[in-house]
Amino acid sequence: MIEMTLREIADVVGGELHDVPDPQALVTGSVEFDSRRVGPGDLFLALPGANSDGHDYAANAVEAGAVAVLAARPVGVPAIVVAPDAGTVPATSVALSHDGDGSGAAVLAALAELARVSTERLAERTGLTVVGVTGSSGKTSTKDLLAAVLAPLGPVVAPPGSFNNELGHPWTALRADADTKFLALEMSARGVGHIAALARIAPPRIGVVLNVGTAHLGEFGSREAIAQAKGELVEALPAEGLAVLNADDPNVAAMASRTKARVVMVGLSGDADIRATDVTTDEQARARFTLHAGGASVPVQLAVHGEHQVGNALSAAAVALECGADLATVAQALSGATAASVRRMDVRTTPDGITVINDSYNANPDSVRAALKALVTLAKSGPEPRRSWAVLGEMGELGDTSVIEHDAIGRLAVRLDVDRLIVVGTGRPSRGMHQGAVMEGSWGEESILVPDISAAIALLDDEIAAGDVVLVKASKAVGLWAVAEHLTRAGEGSSEAAR
Repeated sequence: MIEMTLREIADVVGGELHDVPDPQALVTGSVEFDSRRVGPGDLFLALPGANSDGHDYAANAVEAGAVAVLAARPVGVPAIVVAPDAGTVPATSVALSHDGDGSGAAVLAALAELARVSTERLAERTGLTVVGVTGSSGKTSTKDLLAAVLAPLGPVVAPPGSFNNELGHPWTALRADADTKFLALEMSARGVGHIAALARIAPPRIGVVLNVGTAHLGEFGSREAIAQAKGELVEALPAEGLAVLNADDPNVAAMASRTKARVVMVGLSGDADIRATDVTTDEQARARFTLHAGGASVPVQLAVHGEHQVGNALSAAAVALECGADLATVAQALSGATAASVRRMDVRTTPDGITVINDSYNANPDSVRAALKALVTLAKSGPEPRRSWAVLGEMGELGDTSVIEHDAIGRLAVRLDVDRLIVVGTGRPSRGMHQGAVMEGSWGEESILVPDISAAIALLDDEIAAGDVVLVKASKAVGLWAVAEHLTRAGEGSSEAAR
């Protein structure tokens, strides 16, 4: 964050100083909500949690070097205290149901205001460029590609993983300091108004909208409501800003009328300003294509897996070109960019020859379809076709369409000729996925329904063989990454035993 005194911070967030010997003491670091990560010059955020209360760790944080604590009550060490009714932030995914007295909401509201002021001051004084990315799927992958293509132009701050809610968004914004040139932020939503609120916290100059799918359909109620929410990003852009829109998604392309910023269309469409042609994938499902922009073209060979990454790469390219990169530099950066966030199309081959695609961080219908296509590409490419396994769990937050969407995924797995489908879970959506595969023409045990993760692991241990390719994917609440981690550990163990 930009350097501020404790008095300045208190004025910004509407708080009062308690136990502060020197109101002019400077916060020179960032803001941390984990006392174990606090360092000299930081500000500690005392946030009530489901299992513990950050206020209980205030003294530890100050001892570790925090200048003060941002809190909802006095804590016996230097603190900026905000009242429980200090403000609210629309919740996107941080659960504050345990926060009966409103203290957590007050601290989050103070954090948001601090991030807003810090970001705006940096933009005015150092020219910081804020880039916001939203979409039903692909936000994290695109954010990682953005960080890679912007890095040659100057220091970049981006969230770890998909830290994109009302806690992670301002926390990430406050990582930017006077040396930061670009701040790349994911923007998530679980309702209309959420993205607009996040845009007020760190006002973007460039906005990227990837797609409008069915993720969180149960909360939004319709695809139209999802489009309304995603479009709040382009509505927040200034007239001198840039909106990067997916020309291949009609719901996204239509957002051009909702912004006063300049619009750049990206996609496979011939009408796109920045487009890809000659798209192919190699035996590792890594896309190769020709990137066209401004009358010039250049070849790109992505290092990340899945043909769906082409659209993400085009969006990242559009942002980098806007920020001053040349086409050759963009192509080089895209070709060298690897997956930076965990459990997202993380492809590893164990020493005993089993390829594991760990895409288990989260799942929605669009991302599962993309992952299944990547699985089949990996398995069927190369000199000899390999056996493909899809270990799939439930996709959350789909509302009344949940069973239908799961049924469609089961049918798609059969149409793509996935050799073995393991559906994990006992709920109606899981049963719907398995039944969809059966009804589409799955034969014998091509599709099997297992009750839990342990059963899936036991089945794989019994039947998996060298050369097989295994995709693991589900909504993060399912915890299906345990399957992928077991497979990679088991492969390493069998290799050690062979020695």
